[in-house]
Amino acid sequence: MHPSDKRKFGRVDLDVTAFSFGTAPIGNIFREIDEATSQAMIERSWEAGVRYFDTAPMYGHGLAELRTGHALRWKNRDDYVLSSKVGRLLKPAPRASINFAPWKNAGAFRIEFDYSYDGTMRSLEDSLQRMALERIDICFIHDIDVFTRGAEQPEVFRQAMDGCWKALAKLREEGVVKAIGVGVNEWQVCHEALKQRDFDCFLLAGRYTLLEQESLDEFLPLCEARGAAVVVGGGFNSGILATGAVEGAKYNYAPAPADIMEKVRKIEAVCRDHSVPLPAAALQFVVAHPAIPSFCAGTRTVEQLEQNLKWFSHSIPAAFWADLKAKGLLREDAPVPA
Repeated sequence: MHPSDKRKFGRVDLDVTAFSFGTAPIGNIFREIDEATSQAMIERSWEAGVRYFDTAPMYGHGLAELRTGHALRWKNRDDYVLSSKVGRLLKPAPRASINFAPWKNAGAFRIEFDYSYDGTMRSLEDSLQRMALERIDICFIHDIDVFTRGAEQPEVFRQAMDGCWKALAKLREEGVVKAIGVGVNEWQVCHEALKQRDFDCFLLAGRYTLLEQESLDEFLPLCEARGAAVVVGGGFNSGILATGAVEGAKYNYAPAPADIMEKVRKIEAVCRDHSVPLPAAALQFVVAHPAIPSFCAGTRTVEQLEQNLKWFSHSIPAAFWADLKAKGLLREDAPVPA
C-alpha cells in the first residue's frame, strides 16, 4: 500500500489519499512546533503524494488552520481535499486571559462552544478567513462525545443534530461543501448520528485499531450500507501500538492496563515471526476496511512523518494476518489488507 493511493470517499464525489495529514500537532498540542517544522512536514507529505489534510478551529486556537492555509496557499486547489470542523467559535482575547491547555503558545483566541445554525455558518466562514483558501471540502461537527462533554453530552448532541445539522445540510445542498459528518472519540456517537441524520462521513479518533474492533458489530456495517466514509485518526491507540508494550506505554492517553500490555506482547511476537513492524501493521490494518478510505496521522517532526510513511508502505505477508486471527488476536470478521 502506498500513502498516495487514491480511494473513493464513500458515496461522495471525492477521492482522498489513503494516508492523510492531521494538523493537531501543528496547533502546538502539548509542546511547541516552530513554523519551519510545520511548513516542512506539510511540504514533505505533499512530496510523498499525500493530498488530504484535516484541520479544526480548536487545534491551537486557530493556529493549525492558519499554518495549514499558509502551507497550501499556492497549491492548485483542485489537487487536494481539505476538511475542517464546526462547533467552536474563536473570539479574540488578551493572551493572559486564555486557558490554552493542552496547547502551547497558541492563537490569541478564547474558544466558545456553539452548535447553533448561525454559529455553524459563522464557524465555517471564520475557518475560510483564517486559511485564506477558497473552500473546505468536508466539514465535521466536532467533539459532541462523552469524552469531551461528559454529562452534558446528550444535550450537546441534541443541539448539534438540530443546529449544526441544518446549517451543514444547507451548505451541502448549495454545493459550498461536498461532505458533512461528525468528528469524535467514540464510534457509538457516530453510530447514533448516522441513525438520526443523513451524514456522509465520520472522523473517528482511535476506536477501530488492532486492539479495538467493537465498531465492526453495528457501526461499520451501517456505514457500508449507507455509503458513509470513516476517516480514522489515532490508529496507535495514543501510543502503545507505536511503542509496543514498553514500560510507561500509553493506551488512550493513560498508562496501558495489564491486559492491554499482555495482548500487545502477543501481537509483537507474531510481528517478530513475520518481520513486520508493529506500527506498520497498526496503520495498514485500519485502511483495509472498505468503509475507511484514509488514515489520518498527526506528526511532530519530519522524521516522525517519514517513519509513518515508511510503515504505511511496508510489505506485510498475508500469513501475518492469518496468524493473528488463528491466535485469537484479531477478530475473524475484521477485513485485512489484500
